[in-house]
Amino acid sequence: MKKLFKLNENGTTVRTEIMAGITTFFAMVYILMVNANMFANPFGDGTNILGVSYGAIYIATAISAVVGTLLIGLLSNLPLAQASGMGLNAFFVYTVCVGFGMTYANALFLVLIDGIVFILLTVTGLRKKIFNAIPKAVRAAIPAGIGLFIAFLGLQNAKIVIPSTSTGVTLGSFNLLVDGSWASIMPMVVTIVSVLAIAIMSKKNVKGAVLIGILGGTGLYYLLGLTVPDFYANFAIDLGSPFKAFEEFGTQAFGKVFTEGWNFSAFAEAHGTTNLIITIVTTSLAFCMVDMFDTIGTLYGACARGNMLTEEGEIPNMDKAMLADAVATTAGAVCGTSTVTTFVESSAGVAEGGRTGLSSVVTAILFFIAMFLSPIAQLIPSCATAAALIYVGVLMISCVKEIDWHSAEIAVPAFLTLAMMPFSYNISYGIAFGLISYLVINLFTGKVKEIKAGTWVITLLFIAMLLLTH
Repeated sequence: MKKLFKLNENGTTVRTEIMAGITTFFAMVYILMVNANMFANPFGDGTNILGVSYGAIYIATAISAVVGTLLIGLLSNLPLAQASGMGLNAFFVYTVCVGFGMTYANALFLVLIDGIVFILLTVTGLRKKIFNAIPKAVRAAIPAGIGLFIAFLGLQNAKIVIPSTSTGVTLGSFNLLVDGSWASIMPMVVTIVSVLAIAIMSKKNVKGAVLIGILGGTGLYYLLGLTVPDFYANFAIDLGSPFKAFEEFGTQAFGKVFTEGWNFSAFAEAHGTTNLIITIVTTSLAFCMVDMFDTIGTLYGACARGNMLTEEGEIPNMDKAMLADAVATTAGAVCGTSTVTTFVESSAGVAEGGRTGLSSVVTAILFFIAMFLSPIAQLIPSCATAAALIYVGVLMISCVKEIDWHSAEIAVPAFLTLAMMPFSYNISYGIAFGLISYLVINLFTGKVKEIKAGTWVITLLFIAMLLLTH
């Protein structure tokens, strides 16, 4: 393993990589349950409008995560993991299927186009050129934006930040005087204690601080459950049979993109052929743009956090990492799930010390095991994994010191990049606003010659995507 993954050259050990892989898995295993529930029960009322079961999507999500994570680990030797992306799955379900009225199989066909286009862009080297077209002002802010984004995810998962009808979001209630409030306060306490514990252990250079924080938070959650009325009375584990989920996967999800995905006759009959063509083009563009820049942003952010960038400030083995992402997206479409992308939660493993593809292999193995142990995977509460996400957000914000905040042409694109990621709940939109502002400011300040041709192209594509699909 030392030779295969170049552990010595990367200053890491087998133990560190294993710990990092486990940490990444625990930080992102929620996607198996969340994705399956989103497809099978999109409105939370038991209505299955897509015609695919929880078990089928659970297996499809797990298999695509195994494929993508193994590929990125073995091909690029980077400590990253892949699975069906949050945001992209919501776009698949709520915009393409519910909003546009396309079938589940039709949406898979558009994801397949996304994957094939990505493979072509990667093997021709165009994807790397696209990354190099991102100006430094935007590139420097990407890790910080991702850090804020995943910290925001963690705060939401822990219910410390909750939706508000008046302000959008607000602080969860810590009021002990309300009857039964301790049941909702307890998980928030677990998250806060876990974050502080991780910080203390990190300060003392304790190896595995993030993973210990997740496992310790899990133990504290079930210990404090003794203080919550009816906590264990309502607690039950139904192992069931994993083979039923595999059976549903085979009949409802696997290969649907080929047997039914190409048939858009129902949509064309309802909306017209012209509308069908426009919808296919713009939706495919949206899938491609969001997936591409989610992956680019995550790759750059995670590598910057782990000091793994090359001397030129580029992502090591970027083409291979991109190819892994493209193949995984294609495999995901065949399996029956939405676009597969590199997960921002991979930064949790990087923060744990992961530096090579060995940690990715460990994460992939755990995803494979999780296919047969879905109820057990749910034993790790979100309030425990939320602590890891929040702490990683702290680590990734440090790059803002490299930004010249006194220069408007740098500060404004950088700020919009890092601010729009958490505020819009999307990494790509942050990059889009950063690029648009960069282009406009330089255009009207006499620096048009400094704008690269590639920057013009991807900025205009982002504008088209925002105008036509959002």
